[in-house]
Amino acid sequence: MKWHRGLTGYGIALLLIITLNFLLPRLLPGDPLLAIYGEEALLTMPAEQQALLREKLGLDGSLVHQYFFYWHNLLQGDLGYSYSYKAPVAAVLLGALPWTLLLVGTSLLLSTWLGLILGLESGWRRGKTLDGVLLTGLVFLGGIPDFFLGMLLLIFFGVTFKLFPLSGSMTLYSGLKGFPLVLDILWHLVLPVVSLTLVRLSGNYLVARNTMIATVNEPFIFTAKAKGVPEAGIRYRHAGKHVLLPVVTQLGVGLGRLVTGSLFIEMVFSYPGLGLLLRRAVEARDYPLLTGAAILLALGVLMGSFLVEIIYSRIDPRLKHAH
Repeated sequence: MKWHRGLTGYGIALLLIITLNFLLPRLLPGDPLLAIYGEEALLTMPAEQQALLREKLGLDGSLVHQYFFYWHNLLQGDLGYSYSYKAPVAAVLLGALPWTLLLVGTSLLLSTWLGLILGLESGWRRGKTLDGVLLTGLVFLGGIPDFFLGMLLLIFFGVTFKLFPLSGSMTLYSGLKGFPLVLDILWHLVLPVVSLTLVRLSGNYLVARNTMIATVNEPFIFTAKAKGVPEAGIRYRHAGKHVLLPVVTQLGVGLGRLVTGSLFIEMVFSYPGLGLLLRRAVEARDYPLLTGAAILLALGVLMGSFLVEIIYSRIDPRLKHAH
């Protein structure tokens, strides 16, 4: 599969998402400015500022004119103005984005790596005690909502045992710098990452385990055994490469769910990422911030899925000649 074909598809998807984001507030009955900024914001907004916003958003022109004006603002990085934060939406989102990337990226790496390793071990030892324990435990964890698991971990390890902080991404007013600051950030990251990883782990584990079960009877496995290759080498070097392909596929499929789960986890732990930002935007009815966050999240998921496709084509060169 050539990369530019996939890029075209993702570009069309992003175009449709942004177009829908543009049309929804403008197709609602009533004043489009009211639909974009909300009644509470307009009640406290002077008439002169409302007139400036109408001119800036092109609301005094036709729908086609407004659409091109909307794209003009987007290409300049103008996502609107957040009246609850008293700052441009782009600046507010960029302040929260690194924390969400840290949470999602860490959980993505851990859930993929652990799911692959545990799936290999479990599938190789099918029917044995280790396989039964892993299968039962991880399937059970996979059925628990991530936010509920987060609340349980928060109660036990945060409130009861006081081993981890209850909220935030770092200790406020601590004056920490350098390596102690990094350790403090990682300490605050533990419970959110564990909550998100444990729930997402089961999908990768089951895919790896089932593929491993089907792989152990392949002829190349028997050939490796006949050559005297160590068991660990067969399991990870020979079978592992075969199992990796469906795990990467699962990675792309579950990326959207992972991002959605991180938003709820951030709300539970008051972690200062996009999830906490969205909750505050909903409470304040900050519509420009909500629509800007929707575009950013959609862009992030599409870019992540596209990168997974590139990685998949690198792992399996056969896809380069599939079309």
